[in-house]
Amino acid sequence: MPYDWTTPPATGAGELHLWPHQSLTPQGYVGFLTATAVLIALPLFVLLGSVLLWGLLPFIAMALFGVKFALDRNRAQSQVLEVLTLGPEDATLVRRDRTGERLWSCNRYWAKVTLHRHEGPVPNYVTLKGEGREVEIGAFLSEDERKALFDDLKNALQKQ
Repeated sequence: MPYDWTTPPATGAGELHLWPHQSLTPQGYVGFLTATAVLIALPLFVLLGSVLLWGLLPFIAMALFGVKFALDRNRAQSQVLEVLTLGPEDATLVRRDRTGERLWSCNRYWAKVTLHRHEGPVPNYVTLKGEGREVEIGAFLSEDERKALFDDLKNALQKQ
């Protein structure tokens, strides 16, 4: 699962880290770009020494850079880390992504976790509410993972 309790909430306090799925490793990134370049270049060997090769090279370069741009953008958008810290008296959620850091904090006694089965933007949408503010948590998780996260958070917030 793409979340883990780094400090288990067994004693009432704990720290939860959440991150999106990242199936492409740095080695896979290089391998995919290399394989794409090789597969695109294979049919061009027939055109070596031809004027037609020079006409096709800009389009092939644009295709490779387009694939690289898409992979880089996907990697940048998936660099998200959410850290929920449950202290003895307070609950704090910090979301770090490429746009910066956002913070939500409230008294743990008033913190409430809610599972919106059909009302949210996605099925089984999980939110934390406290001090007049409601924030989403784990929006990048799959539907089943959000259900499991809701159960974990509900149990963790009940332990005081």
